[in-house]
This record gives sequence, C-alpha cells and structure tokens, in this order.
Amino acid sequence: MTRHLVDPELLPLLDLMPGIDFAQVDLPELRQASNARYAFLGNPPLAPRIETIAGPGAPLELFIYDPAPGTDNRAALLHIHGGGMIMGSARAMQLGPANMARSLGIPVVSVEYRLAPEHPFPAPQEDCYAALCWLAEHADELGLDRQRIGVTGESAGGGLAAAVALMARDRKGPPLAGQFLTYPMLDHRTGGPDCPYGNPVTGEFVWTAAANQFGWAALRGDYRADDACKGWYSPALAEDLARLPPTWIGTGSLDLFLDEDLAYARRLIAAGVPVELHVYPGAIHAFNAVAESRLAKAFGRDLMSAIALGLGVTSQAQP
Repeated sequence: MTRHLVDPELLPLLDLMPGIDFAQVDLPELRQASNARYAFLGNPPLAPRIETIAGPGAPLELFIYDPAPGTDNRAALLHIHGGGMIMGSARAMQLGPANMARSLGIPVVSVEYRLAPEHPFPAPQEDCYAALCWLAEHADELGLDRQRIGVTGESAGGGLAAAVALMARDRKGPPLAGQFLTYPMLDHRTGGPDCPYGNPVTGEFVWTAAANQFGWAALRGDYRADDACKGWYSPALAEDLARLPPTWIGTGSLDLFLDEDLAYARRLIAAGVPVELHVYPGAIHAFNAVAESRLAKAFGRDLMSAIALGLGVTSQAQP
C-alpha cells in the first residue's frame, strides 16, 4: 500500500529484509538467519578486543573498538545493537560500531546484552547500564574523559540507549554527554490496541506492527509497567524527561517508529533538553542498510557530525 512512497534507492531492502510472520516463527532459526545476514556485509575495518566483565546476571561480553590505544583524554561511545529486543548480536553486528570508531577516532564499546524472551525486562537494560558503568570506571585505563561518554543504538538498541540515559539520571550514575538514537524503539503501545498514533503510512515494511508487539511482549514478560521503572522498560512511559543529555534522533518518514520518535523529541524539548531531529523522506526501517543510497549517506553524515559535536571530537578520521 505504501511502496510508492519508498525512496527508489531503498526498494532492494524490501526483498533483503522481508516482514516476519511471528505467529509461525522459530526464534532460534530467526536469530541464526539474522546474524548470518551480517556476514555478507564484509569484515569490520577495526578488529575488536573482547572484554568479559561480571554482568548483573551472567558474564557480559564487551566488544571494544579502539583506533588509537594508549591515547589519553578521549571521548567514548557505548553502542547498543538492534534486533527488536529478541535478536541481534554484538558479535555478529561489528561493522557499525567499528566504522564509528574508525570515523570518529574514539573508542566504541558494543555490549552483548541478554535477549528476550529468555531474559525479559530488566535484564537487557541492566546489562547495558552495567556496560556504561564499566566504561566510566575504567576511563583512566582506557584513556577516556569521563565527561565525554555518549550512548548510541539503532532500533531496539536506540530504545535501550534511551533507557540507559534514564537509568543513569535516576540512579545518579555516570554522566552522559549525549544520546544518539537511530529510529529508536521507545513505545510498547505502537502497533497494538492502545497505540496512540494511528499513522496510516508507517510500518508496512521490515519491522511491522505485529513484529513490534511480539518484541515488546517478549521483553515485558510478567512486568506490569506500572511502577517507577516503567520508563526504563518503555522510555515513552517516563513521566519526567528533564535532565537527560543532549539528544540526536534520526528516523524515517515511513518507519513504524516515526510517531513515537517525534513524540519523544517534542517531550524532550519541552523538558529543556537540547534535541536535534532528522526525518528522512521515503525512508523505511533500517534504511541505512542500503549504504550507497543518498539517504544513507546523508544519515551517516548527520549522525557522525552530531556525535563529534556532542562529544567534543575535534578531528575525525576519513570514513
């Protein structure tokens, strides 16, 4: 119904990432296929060092991409991968954080958080927060400026990044210099019977309303989402967005998450948080996977520039 609205350069993505029928899905097979897809994107330009730390529920792997070990007084970025809360892997999805580290010239740490439904809320959030705390605690060892640490993520990873920012504020944890959210998954109501948006042109491709409800239900488990932590589960439920770090949000005009991302941006602005918002016309979910498209290149420039400005990175390496 909305194919004619999709930017022509992005049409190959409709075949590469078709919608998933979660009523008949085998989750282990889906995860395996999803991870295998990333192998075709090529090797990362920077090999990670893998650090295993004591996580809140189990040992936690961190993939550390450091383009200049031994350098001091640097910014850093915590990266959280996407996958609808139910799939994806830091081990498989290395290209994005490696490219960030190479382009920005700073360490980027990607966290292998536990997935739902085996590990529902708050397990993924606590894993990501533990990674942020480890990064801040080891700042001297890594040559970092603790005041210039940011968090970033895509889709579910963007939602988890937003949750980490809320947790850091609420727990008086490590200060964040910025949150950089790519089509973040913020509102558990989107696509369900209580959805407050009802946009007729979003969410037909890649990540649909049915997929979204499956992912959120898996994350929720038995959680009632009616206590003070409900914003950590679904950031759109957070009642207070004041004192959050400066925020960059990039989303697509046809992405299922468009309206929840716009609503979150408006609420952040009303709470006094500096916000930079980009809506890419004709862009569907995961549109930046078509790396040579005009929109993906514009997105990459916008995101990298925002991170560099927000974290005080004065010289960027060539991509």
